[in-house]
Parts: sequence; C-alpha cells; structure tokens
Amino acid sequence: MSGETLQDRIDAAGDPLTMLRNASAGPYQFPIKAEFTNWRDEQEAWRHSAVLFDQSFHMTDLYIEGPDTRRLCEFLAVNSMSNWRKNTAKQFVHCTEDGFIVGDAIIFILDDERVNIVNKPSNANWVMFHAERHGFDVEFGLDARSLDNAGRRRCYRFEVQGPNAWSILEKLNGEPIEEFRFFGMGEISIAGRRVRALRHGMAGAAGLELFGPFDDYGLVRDAVLEAGEPEGLRAAGSKTYATAAHESGWFPSPLPAIYTADSLADYRKWLPADSFEASLSIGGSFIGDAADDYYLTPYDLGYGHIVKFDHDFIGRDALERKAAEPHLHKRTLLWSKDDVVRIFASMLGDGDRFKFMDIPASHYATCPYDDVLMKGQRVGISHYPVYTSNLRSWISLALLDENASAPGAEVTLIWGEPDGGTKKPTVERHVQTEVACQVRPCPISVAARESYKA
Repeated sequence: MSGETLQDRIDAAGDPLTMLRNASAGPYQFPIKAEFTNWRDEQEAWRHSAVLFDQSFHMTDLYIEGPDTRRLCEFLAVNSMSNWRKNTAKQFVHCTEDGFIVGDAIIFILDDERVNIVNKPSNANWVMFHAERHGFDVEFGLDARSLDNAGRRRCYRFEVQGPNAWSILEKLNGEPIEEFRFFGMGEISIAGRRVRALRHGMAGAAGLELFGPFDDYGLVRDAVLEAGEPEGLRAAGSKTYATAAHESGWFPSPLPAIYTADSLADYRKWLPADSFEASLSIGGSFIGDAADDYYLTPYDLGYGHIVKFDHDFIGRDALERKAAEPHLHKRTLLWSKDDVVRIFASMLGDGDRFKFMDIPASHYATCPYDDVLMKGQRVGISHYPVYTSNLRSWISLALLDENASAPGAEVTLIWGEPDGGTKKPTVERHVQTEVACQVRPCPISVAARESYKA
C-alpha cells in the first residue's frame, strides 16, 4: 500500500494512545434505520417472540479461496481447525506474537478451499497482510462494509432469533428443518429461493443466520417479516442491534493490539491512514499510561476454552505461558438505578452535569474502557453500557480481577472522562461521577447461559 499510513498518523500524534484517545470517530456504526417500531419492543422480541437482525451493511466480508486457505486460517487462529469441513462455521480468534487479541470473527467454510471471514474490517486486514507477507497461495475477494464500500454489497445477511424463530423458519421452508447442528450450515427455502443458513442462537433459543446474493435482499426480508408477523417477530433497528451483544455476553470491541510492538512496525506501515485501525477511538474513565495497557488476551475475554495447542499459530508460545497466569474474568455489571437517575437528572439542572447517557446504548467511542473499583482500588474495566428493556436496567460488560468477580460483589464504576482529558467531539463538558454496580454472571440471561453450557 502507498501513501500515508497508520504509522505516519501515530508519529504525527506523538504516540499511539494520544492518537486513539483524541480520535474523532464515535461508536461503531450500524447503517440501518434506527427503529422499525420502537427499540423497547424490539429488544423484548428476542426474549419473548422473535427478531430479525439485518447484518447486511455493517460487517466486512473477506472471501478466501485457494489451496492454502485452511493453512492460512490455522496459522492465524488460536482455536483448532482440526474438524475443518464444508458447511460448518468456526469462531476465528487471532492474536499477536505476544498473545494479545487482534480481533475475532466467524469463518464460514463454504467449501474445502473457500471460506468467508465476517466481522469488523480489522479482521480482514490482519488476514490479508499475513497472507501476502508469508506467501500463502490464496486469492481474496473483499466485500467491505457499507461505510467503506462505494458499490453495493455482495450478499445480504439476516439473523432470525428468539423463542419463535424456529417455527417461523420452518413455516417459510414449508417443512421441518432438520440436521442443522450448532454452527453447522445448510440450505432452506424462502420465497422460492434456496437460502444458505448457519445455525446458532441467542437468549437460549435456536435460530438461523441467513445469507445469499444481495439481489434477493428485499424478497427474503419481506418474506421473513410476513411469515413472522403472526408470531410477534419484529425487525430490529440500529438502536436495538447496538445492545444485542450484552445480554448474550459477547465483548464486541477490544482494542486491536497492534499499535506498539516493534515486530508489528511493518503492519502499521502497511495499513493506510484511513483504515479502521487508524481511525477508531478509545474513550472512558480508564486512563492507561500507554496503548499496551488496553490490550487483552483470549483468557481475559473468556475464550480460554477455545485456545488449542494442536497446531502452530501466531502467539502460541505466549499463550502457553499466559495460560497459567492470572487473567481477568468476564462478568455483567448491573448498574444502580438510583445512580442512573441521578446522572439523567443532572441534564436538567444548573451547574455541573455528568457525561450524557444516550439510550439505549451509551457508546461515545469505538473502544470504551471505564474504570471499575472495589474499596477504592482498581479491579478491572467496564465496556459498553446499555439499557435493556428485558431487565428494566442499565448493564455493562466487565473484565474483573478474580477477587472482584464473584456474583453479588459490589463494585464502583467511574462514569465520564477526566476534565480536559481528550479532544473527542463526542465528549461534552462534564464531571465524572461514581455508579454503584453489582457483579452478575455473564451472560446475564439465564437461558443464554444454560444454552451455551449445553
């Protein structure tokens, strides 16, 4: 790649953390309608009826084809590829040589030598760089997210989830849907089209992720909505989608650990200055001394069970060492309702106000990191506060030290940034305040928690 690079932007800012904390980018964007009905009913639909999530626009798809496809994925993934086979999907977690997370995505194994990797643009960049650097015999087809894409998308992608999802899908298919194992793929019929589908679920119920050629976008979407209306299915807008990860316990935006290591200097020079990694922002009350302080391991994020040492991959040696070291524990924080009311009330008074809480998702940076304290000592970070109508409460995901991770423990979250801390345009003048929180399991949804165990 030519022109200005990520490394050039870091050099201009003076250091990576200054660049990231002052970046103008706000939260990750979901370019669909904000609400189709209202976000409260849309949230409750995934627990009580069914919901249609439209994922057609906000994720980047990287298609990989060639004789080295599997070998490339094994080289990068911390999880095993031993059961690689057509019509399955796998989580794809990848790390630096130091064992810190770069990103995670889903690999759709479309054929023995053809896959699609789906999630944020940073995943595609990491894969393409290493394929080029190490000479893997593969070809790429990049279908960038809509914000980075001057043309139309290659495929639509929908999720149908919730307790009524399966009956709606079988109604569309015209017959029972069988032989779909968890994270297995197959085909069903919708409106006369053969639609490829991946089975997974949220809120403890089975559902399907549907994908196919974008020309069928409207036809398939309309058919799903029509079939689902009698069973309470609702289309979910961007406000609802921005809160979907939290009840199911997925940590959506760890900072990619690429900004500091000398070994990644070539990667930073490969990434352009307008890349996702060069544009994202860090926000929140946690103030590290350097960008390294924001890096996380797979063990911190609850991925320890998928790290497998049955293959050689980038970061293997570091993760073998880290496996026995202390790590953070993923939990849900249930926010004090009194403190939330106090924060909102400050918007209506004279004098100092607290950081505005947008509802239902109070995200003002791409990678939010808020301090969590116990008895005045820092014990972890909080990530992505949201209001969920299913609990009638504000919650956030947290990564906590072991001594603060027991369900029922009382901790304190610092809400807001230090005075004069950054130049982010999403941060208004405000003062910090404390929010009392109770530690809860993750996922907080009992049905989701039990289904994940199964």
